[in-house]
Amino acid sequence: MFRNPWVLVATLAGIVLCSLFLVTIRSIAVPFLLALILAYFLDPAADYLEARRFSRPLAVCTVFAAFLVAAAAVLAFLIPAVRSEVALMQKALPTYAESLYRAVPSPLADFLGIAGGEDLQGLVDRAIDAGRNLSSDVLKQIAVFLSRAFSSTFGFLLAVLGYFIIPVYLFYLLRDFDRMKAGVADLIPLRHRRQILDLGGEIDGVLSGFIRGQLSVCLVLAVLYSLGLAVIGIDLALVIGIVSGMAFIIPYLGTILGIIAATIMAALKFHDLLHPLLAIGWFLLVQGLEGAVITPFLVGDRVGLHPLATILAVLIGGELFGFLGLLLAVPVAASANVLWRRLLVTYRGSAFFAAPADKGKI
Repeated sequence: MFRNPWVLVATLAGIVLCSLFLVTIRSIAVPFLLALILAYFLDPAADYLEARRFSRPLAVCTVFAAFLVAAAAVLAFLIPAVRSEVALMQKALPTYAESLYRAVPSPLADFLGIAGGEDLQGLVDRAIDAGRNLSSDVLKQIAVFLSRAFSSTFGFLLAVLGYFIIPVYLFYLLRDFDRMKAGVADLIPLRHRRQILDLGGEIDGVLSGFIRGQLSVCLVLAVLYSLGLAVIGIDLALVIGIVSGMAFIIPYLGTILGIIAATIMAALKFHDLLHPLLAIGWFLLVQGLEGAVITPFLVGDRVGLHPLATILAVLIGGELFGFLGLLLAVPVAASANVLWRRLLVTYRGSAFFAAPADKGKI
């Protein structure tokens, strides 16, 4: 329990101010935060090697190289696989167009000028061609829009450069991660150092539970969804599985999106009730495994956020601050939740809370 609750209030104010500062420099902060998340994810591996008598630079270089090789291997598998799925989807497009035409209400078909599956396919083909053949004027407009979104052309260039130097951020963060934490700890006043380091350790546990645990859950779900849909025979199984798994960073969003997409694809391809039910059943089965086995094993109760609080935090963060808000929402909410629990413990242990009621008064 904290003897001085103002330490908690000051810590919470510091988190809020840091978040607002990151929002102010969002074009630069997003690539840095992505690198920081990766560093947080990979730091235990570097610490493990360092404990095995590796020097810190050698441990970081080993982990960094292994990460780059793994990322390259995943991309080498995913890019051809997704390209193959899209090619097969294009070949089956006439069949899908005919099935979709049968499902389109007559008034809507008349409004769109569609008299058959061929017309619907032509409409889809024209939309695809329009997306592929963007004119230079449209590209210029997009560049202008993005430039304005980043406040200035120079800021836009800095933001683009930031994404290219994410590996540089990652390397130096991994190398100096422990030194940075020790440097921050040395700045804390001695009289409050033990309390704040104890609080920081609890927040660190929460953040590690989210970053390492929740991202691992998303990866596992992406693999399970993709495998199951591929066995059922649904086209774009890999794409649907990956998107659904990664979208699970917002609880249940990935499952809902996956069920909708997989059910539509199954219905259009197989024209029966069995395959859509199989797709729905697989998502529900994986969701059950997620709640009973996967999340308890990989995350446990370290995050401590109710799913509803997580959803609200992500939605509010995204609405207020865009993509940066999505990145910061859950970590900030989880850290604030730790501070809130500590404040409650301090309040319930205070003389104000524990003082007995006066006799004769309610």
